[in-house]
Amino acid sequence: MHCRRGRVMTTEVRIASCSCGQLTLTISAAPVRVSVCHCLACQRRTGSVFGTQARFPTDRVVVNGNSSRYLRIGDGGGRTTYDFCPLCGSTVCYSTEGQERLTAVPVGAFSDPGFPAPIVSCYETRKHPWVVLPEGIEREDEEVDRSG
Repeated sequence: MHCRRGRVMTTEVRIASCSCGQLTLTISAAPVRVSVCHCLACQRRTGSVFGTQARFPTDRVVVNGNSSRYLRIGDGGGRTTYDFCPLCGSTVCYSTEGQERLTAVPVGAFSDPGFPAPIVSCYETRKHPWVVLPEGIEREDEEVDRSG
């Protein structure tokens, strides 16, 4: 499993959870990267016009509760495994093949309006024209499938 089970010992702790609270993550690290992804798969997964996610070192993420998994093959052939709550269906974290040292967490799972803004935007060719992003945001080549 890409989310480690055990105790967290740190001063900076973030809690993410599903809608019903059955599945939670305790994260003892600052995000390595916060990004938005405009690909059609992220739009379907979130039910919104883009997905926003933060990546954390996997060894600093502790999962509590039960999850179900879904494996998605991306446009470029990359494999991403999503962990979601079997009760309410909320995606709580995911990992991408080849990047197992990082765990991605949908930013909305933190329910924190003060969460850091995204620094990277990908798949902008699929971005809805009315979406406005922060000035100076880095644009990532969409040919590289990194699932947000």
